Amino acid sequence: MQTMLIHHLNCGSMRPPTAPEIVCHVLLIETDDGLVLVDSGLGRADFADPKRMGPARFMLRPTRDDALTAAAQIEAMGHWTSDVTHIVLTHMDFDHIGGIADFPHAVIHTTTAEHDWAVVNPDFASKQRYSSRQWDHRPTFQTHAGPGDPWKHGLSGVPVLPGITYVPMPGHTKGHAAVAVDTADGGLLVHAGDAVFDASSYATNTPSGVPLRKVGTFRAFEKVMAQDRKRVAVNHATLSRLHAIDGVTVVNAHDKRILDDLIGS
Repeated sequence: MQTMLIHHLNCGSMRPPTAPEIVCHVLLIETDDGLVLVDSGLGRADFADPKRMGPARFMLRPTRDDALTAAAQIEAMGHWTSDVTHIVLTHMDFDHIGGIADFPHAVIHTTTAEHDWAVVNPDFASKQRYSSRQWDHRPTFQTHAGPGDPWKHGLSGVPVLPGITYVPMPGHTKGHAAVAVDTADGGLLVHAGDAVFDASSYATNTPSGVPLRKVGTFRAFEKVMAQDRKRVAVNHATLSRLHAIDGVTVVNAHDKRILDDLIGS
C-alpha cells in the first residue's frame, strides 16, 4: 500500500456553549489499494438518530449536516463509499467513530487497549463515555496490541498498514494513539487525535505560521475528559518535540485553526 495523496476533511462541527467551534479533523488517504480514513467523524446514522451519539451530544451540540460526513465528501470527490478499505481510529469516542457505519465493508483499526475498554470489558465509566450503538452494525475490527517497538524520533510505533503507524498516547482514553502517516515527499504527518485539544499546547504557530493563542475552554474540557491527566501532559511534551522536527507536521482532531490553515480556509 503506497500513500498517494492526503486530504484534510472536517467531518463534524460542534458548537458547545462558551467555546469556539469544534471540528472533527479527519484524514482521507488515497493509496494504490483503496482509500483509508484516519478517524471517521460523525456519520449519517448519527444525524438520523442523534441518540447514537450518547449524552455528550447535549454538551457538544453537533450540527446535523450530511454534507459534513466523510461519506458525503468522499462521494463528492467521485469515489464510492465502498472504496474505503480501512479506517484507522485514534480512539473510540463518538465523534471519532460515528462515521464507520457509512463504510460497512471497511476494516476498523484500533488499539487492543481501546477496544477492550470500549467493547470487550467496558466498566461503568466507559459505558457512560462510549456509545455502543455506533458499532452495532458489527464491523470487522482489527486490533493492535502493545506499546510498540522502537520507531522514529525516539518514539515507539505499532505498524497498522504500510506507511501508517500507531504511536501510543494514552491519557485521553486508555487506548488512545496518535496516527503517523508517511507522506509522499518523505515527511511525516502525525494526527494526534485528542492527545491535545488546544494546538497552542504544542505549537506557537499554525503550519503556515499564523500565531496561536491559548484557548482556555479547550484546555479545561481536555482536563475534564482525560482518563489520565499526567499522561496528557507527557503527550503534550512529545507532540511539542515532534512539531519542532523538520519534515514533521502535527495536527489534532478538534482545533479548527489547524484544519482551516491546512485547507486554506
